[in-house]
Parts: sequence; structure tokens; C-alpha cells
Amino acid sequence: MREPVYSIRSGDYTAEVVARGAGLRVLEHAGRALTETWEAGERPPLSAGLVLAPWPNRIRDGHFYFDGVEHQLALTEPARGNAIHGLVRRDDWQLVEHSAHRVEQTIRVGLHKGWPYPLQLTVAHELGADGLTVSHTATNIGAMPAPFGLGVHAYLRAGDTPLDECTLRLTAGTRLPLDPDRMLPSGNSESVYGTEYDFTTARSLAGVQLDTPFSSIVPDPDGRARHELRAADGSGAVLWADRRFGWVQVFTADPANGQGYPGRGRALAVEPMTCPPDAFNSGIDQVVLGPGQSWAGTWGIDAL
Repeated sequence: MREPVYSIRSGDYTAEVVARGAGLRVLEHAGRALTETWEAGERPPLSAGLVLAPWPNRIRDGHFYFDGVEHQLALTEPARGNAIHGLVRRDDWQLVEHSAHRVEQTIRVGLHKGWPYPLQLTVAHELGADGLTVSHTATNIGAMPAPFGLGVHAYLRAGDTPLDECTLRLTAGTRLPLDPDRMLPSGNSESVYGTEYDFTTARSLAGVQLDTPFSSIVPDPDGRARHELRAADGSGAVLWADRRFGWVQVFTADPANGQGYPGRGRALAVEPMTCPPDAFNSGIDQVVLGPGQSWAGTWGIDAL
């Protein structure tokens, strides 16, 4: 059976959202791609466009304590000994509503190995004159407090411009060092200013390699923090996120490392996240939802 694909449109913006992982498969403005895409019905390369919950990124050894109880998750990244990207990115979400410019989906996070916390998640993708807005909610439908985190594996694109001919600007003042073998935190956050990780002013991406969590994100007066990918002519895409997303993981897919994006080669993921890697062990920005309590956050992508 073919996977459901939901098309939405508003003005010059068009998008397609799929049921598997509630993935953003296509986003274009006036025919110009703002995100990387993949063939409908196929697994998204490098988890492109997928929702990552009830935790984003990695949990060391799949092991954590919460509320005095020890948990052992399945190791879904066995080569590095981690539990990665939550429990819903490979499942089909259920349609709630689909109109010309909006699609809403939902999924229940049931009981899994090491995860005794039932949650109800929703995500709505909506197009307007100013681009895409994505709204998330999470509700604890169980009887115990539950840990929670969320991220999205968004890949930005400046049309057909090769990544090495683009610039990146990030609204982020610190970065969290990672162990390159396991991609887990290896120290405290460090200032980016004056270092190779300083993208507070736009910099060329030629030859740049990143797989880095950034924080100390300062929003604009409207409460949105903005991260920009631009081609030489100034066109491109801006990913914004509200204050609930205090982190952004930036990853350069590269054929040189065996992780190129199919048909594109080098590609850039700019991933809004509520917490850093291994947050269920460090406690940094971990959300705790009491029984019946809900969380909500919003991000989006606009054309430049």
C-alpha cells in the first residue's frame, strides 16, 4: 500500500508531507527548492525531514534514570552503542485534518523497551504568505511524569546551488563539543566567537564539516531565532524556531565521509531541537511532563 502523501499550497509556496515520520518531503517557493527531497514511498535519506521524539539525537548506551527508575532503551545506533532519534521517525502518523494549505497528523507513543511513558504527539504543517509554519504538541496521557524532548531533521537548500557556493549564518553563541567516535557530549558548552564554529555572521560553507549542537540562541524581537542558508545572489532559505527550541544541530552530509545526500552530494541539515544529545542523562533542557500536561513548540522555513 502506497504511503499517504499530503500536498499543501499557499501563494508561491508548495509542500508535501508524508505519513511516515510526519516527514516534510518537499518545500518549494516559486519552483525553487528550500529543502532536500526524496522519492515518495522510499525511506528518507539520512532521516531527512522527520520528527524526532520523544527524544532527539542520542542517548548514551540507551541508558538513563528518570524519577529514580532505571531505563534501558533498544540500541538503535548499535555501531556507536546509542539509542538515537526517538521512537516515531519510522512509524506512520495518523491524519487528523488536511486542507489546501494545512495538514495535521498525530501519533501515540506507546510502551517500548525501556520506555513506559505513553504520550500523544501532534504536528501541523501549514503554508501561508510568509512560508511554512510547523506546530508540535506533546501530551502525557499516562499516570506518571515523563521525560520529553523533540527535534526535526530538516535539510535546507538554496535551490540548485551547490552547498560549497552557499553561506550559513547561525543565531547561536555556543557549541557543545562531541566525542567524534560516539557523537556524545565530551565537555561543557564553549563560546563560538572567533573560532571555526563562529557563524554569527554569514560564512562560506566551502569545505566546512559540521555535526555540531549549538545553543545560546538569541531570538529576534518577535521571539523567533533565525538561521540562514544563502546562495551568492542572496536567495535561499531561513529556518526559524520559537523559544521552546533552545538548540540547533547542524550537520553537513558529505560523500567524503560516506554520508552524501543521494543525487546532491554535500547537503546541510539545520535541526531545531529542544535539548542537546544525551539530555536524559545530563538533564540539560530536558522537559518533564506531568500526567495530563502538554508541551507546544513552533518552527518554520521561509524563502529568502
